[in-house]
Amino acid sequence: MKKKLSYRDKLLELAYIYNVKEIHEYTKRRKNLTTGQIELILKKNKIIIPKDFKTSFLKENFTKPISRLKTNIIQYKEEKVKEKNRFFRRVENYKYDTTRKFNHGVINVWRGLGTIGFNFLNVIPKLGTTITQFFGKLFTDVFNSIYNQQIDQKSARNVIIGFFVVAGVTTAIIAGINAYNKFDFSEKPLETKKTESEPKKKIKKPEVKVKKETKKPEVKVKKETKKLEVKDKKEPIKPELKVKRNNVAEVILPDLNLKTETVIQLFKDVNYDLRTVRNEKLVKPIYFTQFPRDLDNLQSVQLKKETFLKIVLPLVVAENEKILDDREKLKNLLEKKFTSDAEKQWLRQKLLEYKVKKGDLKELLFRMDMIPVSIALAQAAKESGWGTSRFALEGNAIFGQWTWDGQGIAPLKRDGDKNHKILKFPILRASVKAYKNNLNTHKSYSKFREKRQQLRSKNKNITGLALTETLKNYAQTGSEYTKILNQIITQNRLSDFELVKLVNSVKQIELNS
Repeated sequence: MKKKLSYRDKLLELAYIYNVKEIHEYTKRRKNLTTGQIELILKKNKIIIPKDFKTSFLKENFTKPISRLKTNIIQYKEEKVKEKNRFFRRVENYKYDTTRKFNHGVINVWRGLGTIGFNFLNVIPKLGTTITQFFGKLFTDVFNSIYNQQIDQKSARNVIIGFFVVAGVTTAIIAGINAYNKFDFSEKPLETKKTESEPKKKIKKPEVKVKKETKKPEVKVKKETKKLEVKDKKEPIKPELKVKRNNVAEVILPDLNLKTETVIQLFKDVNYDLRTVRNEKLVKPIYFTQFPRDLDNLQSVQLKKETFLKIVLPLVVAENEKILDDREKLKNLLEKKFTSDAEKQWLRQKLLEYKVKKGDLKELLFRMDMIPVSIALAQAAKESGWGTSRFALEGNAIFGQWTWDGQGIAPLKRDGDKNHKILKFPILRASVKAYKNNLNTHKSYSKFREKRQQLRSKNKNITGLALTETLKNYAQTGSEYTKILNQIITQNRLSDFELVKLVNSVKQIELNS
């Protein structure tokens, strides 16, 4: 009895009959081939498969209907997903359309209100012209009616004569009263008594002065029509400065040991007010050589801060203007092909001042630039305690610069392993100049100079708040120090002084001690 072969075995037997090498090789390698793969190889070799092999009861009645059902189910799912996506798209489009229509409606309403407002504004001048024309016509008619009336000449003449008579009588009466008051005879005996008593008082005064006062120092400075007097009655030195003229050209105040009251009075005499400086962007060139010793005795913190700013602001602005003048001169020299001996000497001096090596003029131009006024004022306030620290009063050290070689003041709370000092200066302006030279030359502030150059290349204003973050190396606290600087600038509105300039000065007045 013959064994019933499967469809796959029949295909393999057919391949063995036709001697298909690929299938033999696969069988030798013991690789199982599927019926589909065997069919493809036979078709490739152009071997016809009999129909008896293809027909199968299970395949026709079970497998094919099941596969068709699967495909139908898959197609049904895909159609449902497509319908769902279509629904969501419609919802989204509806939302988009409603929002677009709403926005369009709001814009149309806004435009309608705008046209109504413009039409109303256009009506106002027309209404004004009609009102003015109405009143103009009314007044012209009234004045024409008055002018056209017939006036009686006799009555007009009587009115004019009466007016002049009344005026003459009143003037005569007033003149008589004034003359009577001048010739009052009761004053004569009083004058004689005063003349008798005055010599006695004059004789007594010098006797008292000779007994109590041995010396009376007087310091007087005279230049043209100005007088500044310093007198002392009880204390050995008590300077009082009086400046009569408001338009002060330039005043340099040396070491007179001025008191805060005297300084505040001087500012009042020359009308030096920070509000006008903020509004007009101009400051008067008044240069103090030192801070008042009793500045910390002021009870008002605001008055103390304003006095400090009034003293330091002209010094900072003056140094900035000097730097900018040198910068313009350097630009002009860079454009020249030939320079004179004096110009070469000036360039050598500036290269040494800004510590530029190898005569690099581009590096000199990069370093020679202004310091923002707000940063200078904020650092001066922080480092000097608003002009009340020991370093500021004894050594004019506004910015707390360290030194290891030069003359300085040793800090009281200095560590034992450190030997630095706070650099000492003869006048306040020298401290400002050294501070600006420090920021423009020291390697610790290269980021400050780079950021400043970036602002200048973009034609932006060089402001303090834009550069404070580059000064982390100025103090040991780093970022905390820059936060304090930003706080001082914002709280005291120091950014208002960025564009301040000096009033054009023609004369220079020096008050010598």
